[in-house]
Amino acid sequence: MLANNKNFTTIRLILGDQLNSQHSWFSHISTETLYILMEIRQETDYVKHHIQKVVGFFAAMRSFSNQLVADGHHVKYFCINDVDNEQSFARNLNKLILEHAVNKFEYQLPDEYRLDVELKTFCKSLKISNEVSESEHFLTSREDLGVFFKGKKQYLMESFYRHMRKKHQLLMDGDAPEGGEWNFDKLNRKKYDNKVQVPNPLCFENDVTEIYEAVKDSFTNNQLPIAYLGTLDASRFIWPISRVQALEALDFFVEKCLPHFGTYEDSLSTKHWSLFHSRLSFAMNSKLISPIEVVKKAIDYWSKNQEQISIQQIEGFVRQIIGWREYMRGIYWLKMPEYESLNFFNHDRKLPNWYWTGETKMSCLKHTIKQSLNYSYAHHIQRLMIVGNFSLLAGLHPDEVDQWYLGIYIDAIQWVEITNTRGMSQYADGGIVGSKPYVSSANYIDKMSDYCSSCYYAKSLKHGERSCPFNSLYWHFYDRNEDKLGKNPRIGMSYVTWNKMDSVKKEKTVEQANYYLKNIEDL
Repeated sequence: MLANNKNFTTIRLILGDQLNSQHSWFSHISTETLYILMEIRQETDYVKHHIQKVVGFFAAMRSFSNQLVADGHHVKYFCINDVDNEQSFARNLNKLILEHAVNKFEYQLPDEYRLDVELKTFCKSLKISNEVSESEHFLTSREDLGVFFKGKKQYLMESFYRHMRKKHQLLMDGDAPEGGEWNFDKLNRKKYDNKVQVPNPLCFENDVTEIYEAVKDSFTNNQLPIAYLGTLDASRFIWPISRVQALEALDFFVEKCLPHFGTYEDSLSTKHWSLFHSRLSFAMNSKLISPIEVVKKAIDYWSKNQEQISIQQIEGFVRQIIGWREYMRGIYWLKMPEYESLNFFNHDRKLPNWYWTGETKMSCLKHTIKQSLNYSYAHHIQRLMIVGNFSLLAGLHPDEVDQWYLGIYIDAIQWVEITNTRGMSQYADGGIVGSKPYVSSANYIDKMSDYCSSCYYAKSLKHGERSCPFNSLYWHFYDRNEDKLGKNPRIGMSYVTWNKMDSVKKEKTVEQANYYLKNIEDL
């Protein structure tokens, strides 16, 4: 992995989420260019991370570095426990610039605001020239969404999504959408009923023992606790860590999961942790594969198999990739850094301890959190309507919720995590991303899952012994926030229902919610 002991004209920094072998940087080999990749404590320690996330990125980075070397490029790779690793971008880079008499520093635009600021500051300190390039991954630039919505009061994802479909001619029949509709979401809300066979999820068996031991040694040698989450079978790491594996995962999805993806994309099941989801987000967010090749592959497979795959399956998937993913990135760069401090409801409650263990009597949260700890993964409805739903109803501080999501999920990078968490999930942005808070009582959870059937709490009760906490907290949330939400037209019926409720029932429901909030650690 180490570069030859020689001088280089240029060094190029590759971040851990910039593993794009198709980038123009690598179109030719230069003996005067040195590529740099770093495993550093600066990046492992800014939140409490899942061990699979740390090891997954390091494994993908090492695989990428090895491929660059095999292709003939010069690479300097800092492993987490290397004695010459200064554990910071700036210190390692400054040392290399002097050591190799470098004349120019280059990097690709980071996707996280904090790194964008850090690298800009670093460049200002340099006495050599510097240059920044696009990552050549996304379908939009940082500024495109802001330009598209210029002068608009609302940033409606649906209008942006339609624009993207037209611009890139994806699922289009001339100027009209395939199937005659832009959005088939109304058909994609079916509860999984065990009638359709779920494919065994594709799990790789990467041996990451060496990396795992290095990470543990690094924490121990720095005399800090092993501050990571979750579990890991180091001999059988299940996530793709190379472009070859990522493409294999893509093939598996379109062939085995796409035929039923849309129909059951919102379903929640105790029996199937993956269901029909692609689980490609880690591969895409680390840039092993690109969004355009993912959607084109899926559309191509659908177009050749339309008798077996309905339009609602492919449209729901394409909407997630070119609509929601690009939209969230655009919001991030339009609204940062102010966005990460927004707290519309002024929530201030700490996360209960069982967020880190899953040891709660609420079946839905127990299952979702334990799955997250075991796999560093939960699909979007588990994140939004189980963990996110409870977090918002309980008034947990959005800073703490952000950090939990950013740390626990293998695909979580701030540009995509914070807009989904602080925005759509917690409504802490006051409606920039979502037009209403995404909250529900037990009724929705029972409608979309089998969680409630095995729960300690009774899904039908609003108050009283063993009543479902979601029910009383749901009405308590609306009651305490009527001054902020009462005029929102999308939730008017909730207030109509609440105001028509018998005063005694309302009082008992609020009392029950207050009891649960006071005893949140015991739920």
